[in-house]
Amino acid sequence: MTTTVVRVEIVIEPVRHEALIRSDDVASLARLFDAEYLADFGPWHPAQPYGYAPHDVHVIARAGAVVLGHAGWGRRRISVGGGEVVIAGVGGVLVAGSARGQRLGEKLMAALARSMAGDGGIEFGYLGCREEVVPFYEACGWTRVTAAERSISRDGMPIEDPPGQPLLILPVVSPLDAWPVGVIDLRGRAW
Repeated sequence: MTTTVVRVEIVIEPVRHEALIRSDDVASLARLFDAEYLADFGPWHPAQPYGYAPHDVHVIARAGAVVLGHAGWGRRRISVGGGEVVIAGVGGVLVAGSARGQRLGEKLMAALARSMAGDGGIEFGYLGCREEVVPFYEACGWTRVTAAERSISRDGMPIEDPPGQPLLILPVVSPLDAWPVGVIDLRGRAW
């Protein structure tokens, strides 16, 4: 008896949020996120992903109809020091357990960067993360910055985190040295 191995190509594509909410991807993404985070955060929902800011664009990795990964971003004008910067705030970066170890996360982040560049006018990608995943993002071309960060909490209250928490940026249309120095005010919820 011979065994036939069928390889399904993984396709990664950006999907605007408006299109996502009208597609079958919502249920697939809910399964992906709930498999990882349901016990800690409850059910995933695209408009309120665990209380963080929603995304304008979802970069989704699929093998056939199965969603294997996601990374999302939302455009926002924030203040940094005395200036303003147009960013794409990144969040919801997740690869299904069955697809880990295949460099899918790196491919997702590359597609995410292309989608930000293709959207026009975004100066930098911006994300906050856990300390243990900083090396992954740095390997994907992101650079850590040190600054205090102001945002709005899940319950609508202003918060300020001191310098030192993992914050990373990715030059999109501006060079790395154009990132201003000073307190970062997200002017809303983090991603």
